[in-house]
Amino acid sequence: MPLYLNDEQQMLRDTARDFIADAAPVSHMRALRDANDPTGFSRDLWKQFAEMGFTGILVGEDHGGLGLGHVEAGVVLEEIGRNLSPSPFLATAVAAVEALKGTGAAERWLPAIVAGDTIAALALDEGAKHRDSVGLKAERSGNGFRLSGEKRFVTHGHVADLLIVSARTAGAPGDEDGVTLFAVPKDAGFAAEPERLADASIAARVTFDGIQVDADAVIGEVDAGRDPLNRLLRAGRAGASAELLGVGGGAMHMTLGYLKERKQFGTVIGSYQALQHRAAHLYSEMEVARAAVLKAQQLLDSGSEHADEAVSVAKAFAATATTLSVQEGVQMHGGIGMTDEYDIGFYMKRARVLAELFGDANYHADKLARAAGY
Repeated sequence: MPLYLNDEQQMLRDTARDFIADAAPVSHMRALRDANDPTGFSRDLWKQFAEMGFTGILVGEDHGGLGLGHVEAGVVLEEIGRNLSPSPFLATAVAAVEALKGTGAAERWLPAIVAGDTIAALALDEGAKHRDSVGLKAERSGNGFRLSGEKRFVTHGHVADLLIVSARTAGAPGDEDGVTLFAVPKDAGFAAEPERLADASIAARVTFDGIQVDADAVIGEVDAGRDPLNRLLRAGRAGASAELLGVGGGAMHMTLGYLKERKQFGTVIGSYQALQHRAAHLYSEMEVARAAVLKAQQLLDSGSEHADEAVSVAKAFAATATTLSVQEGVQMHGGIGMTDEYDIGFYMKRARVLAELFGDANYHADKLARAAGY
């Protein structure tokens, strides 16, 4: 498969780029932050995403979606990252949709996501770092289950209409089997304590104190939730990688523009060979990461057995390259790069949060090493 977008994907990219740059530029994120907006994103903008068809990219036509793939979803996510647009697109229209596909819960939730009426949040992590262990308990109760435990870093969990919750129905927290995935509606009665993260986004600490859900909330099969959970994670990691590309690309574009304009001692600083070398190195790293992300998306779309490994490679490369981009951006901007008035610092903050989401570079390097037998 060629590592470039086809004509239709390029048209989608152009459409998404123009729309998001106009409707949700960096100033949009700054305005929400400065107003201490309690939601963390614009619901009106989310409805506009639905009107553009973006919310249905991964949803099949039988549920009102476009039936496209992860490459197309990544095109939108890259533009979201480029503009630092606060949006539930990754969790809702990518990760949650992938988990719900082909399950009994799809009929209820997918059309609502396509219409822009539902926000989904992912209640997966239980500690300071992303791990594969699941400890939150789901015990049988009547014709359903009782959920008890806590989840952390649930982005938009305080305003979500739907939580995708991983829970332990059998075995110990570190076991591969015995995990069940649940679609928990907001009226179930869980407690969500919102916390603002470094990039001004809002995540919640969600507590389940014996919350009762019925059997229809199960996504897939009881004790066999690893399959939908792994689909969710692959989609989320590939999507986060694409958004990281946008963040890194946006920071690089801003930095290159600054190098061409800023003068010191009467000379444009971009003419200095040392800075040219650093800019060329940054461009090369971003291009390698772009190839890794596109390859992972293509393998996901083709259903390849190597998709899981490719997604880990993409997440590690995208996080590393984007970290380089935002660090070089702040440093080459000099003192102004450290100020809140200038946008480059926001790219660093967003990159830091995305790098941790669904596992950082070290997590995925370790995952790849273990898969190779090390």
